[in-house]
Amino acid sequence: MSPVSDRLPVFPWDRLEPLKKTAAAHPGGAVDLSVGTPVDPVPELVRAALTGASDSPGYPTVWGTEAFRDAIVGWSTRRLGAERLSHANVLPVVGSKELVAWLPTQLGLGPGDRVALPRLAYPTYAVGARLAGAEPVEYGSLAELPEDISLLWLNSPSNPTGRVLDAETLRATVAWARERGVLVFSDECYLELGWEAEPVSVLDPAVCGGSYEGIVAVHSLSKRSNLAGYRAAFCVGDSAVLGELLQIRKHGGMMVPAPVQAAAAAALDDDVHVAEQRARYAARREALRGALEGRGFRIEHSEASLYLWATLDEPCWETVARLAEDGVLVAPGDFYGPAGERFVRVAFTATDERVRAAVERLS
Repeated sequence: MSPVSDRLPVFPWDRLEPLKKTAAAHPGGAVDLSVGTPVDPVPELVRAALTGASDSPGYPTVWGTEAFRDAIVGWSTRRLGAERLSHANVLPVVGSKELVAWLPTQLGLGPGDRVALPRLAYPTYAVGARLAGAEPVEYGSLAELPEDISLLWLNSPSNPTGRVLDAETLRATVAWARERGVLVFSDECYLELGWEAEPVSVLDPAVCGGSYEGIVAVHSLSKRSNLAGYRAAFCVGDSAVLGELLQIRKHGGMMVPAPVQAAAAAALDDDVHVAEQRARYAARREALRGALEGRGFRIEHSEASLYLWATLDEPCWETVARLAEDGVLVAPGDFYGPAGERFVRVAFTATDERVRAAVERLS
């Protein structure tokens, strides 16, 4: 039997290691704008909730505490415009990447099934399909979607491009999928980070018509609350789909730790820290965008998310190497598909001091 890993590509970030060393050799050290991991403090109210729940000797439940489910329902109603949600419409997950990677397997997909994903996309959508033995299929628009797919991934705001799909596009896509019995999962983890556009959820009545049949939205607290280290995320949508996943995940023991559930509930119930974090990111985004454009980069899309999708109209690895010599590390666009081979993804998740250093070097 061949190893399962043979189905998978080389882990993309391993390919960046040599240039990481180049950037680190800069006299001022590296400015890492590649991965996009949060660097700002975890909000105090979240840490207090975690500490308060630290005496949790028993097993948590896969479905989560009632307080956590209440917080998910409340936030989804308040922030996404979702209507008539109940606990049956929500499911906590152990970080959104875990869900993306194992969803096709947990849905029972396998050889002969096809999973559609955006042409420029987070690599784990395709990895999840391959882990299940299914076939990943890329698409650029609704017109390019093949009829014979079992699962359709949407991603708005997009990682890596920051592109936002408007309500009309989302509505047409949901209608197309429902006509064909195709399940839609919408990765909306950057929805609260819109800059030049207001992202819309598939759960908005203007998109789904007030019905969650055949649609599930995926959300995370990693970016909006600086909780990447907590692995706290959740799904909202079709109760039948989430009920089936709940049963499967119970058998797999896929539980969000109890203290993390308490912390996540506190984060979802508070909007103040999100606004404060948005302001930090907005300032960093503006500074980096100006510096990149001054260096001759063209920025495309990037109307939302934590990234600038930038190009010098040259092969992406040449751009990455050029910036690494200046001590600035960015992600090559081909990590996200061949269509990104002349772009780089620049994260604005570094500290204010490191962003200032990057701006100086780019200038």
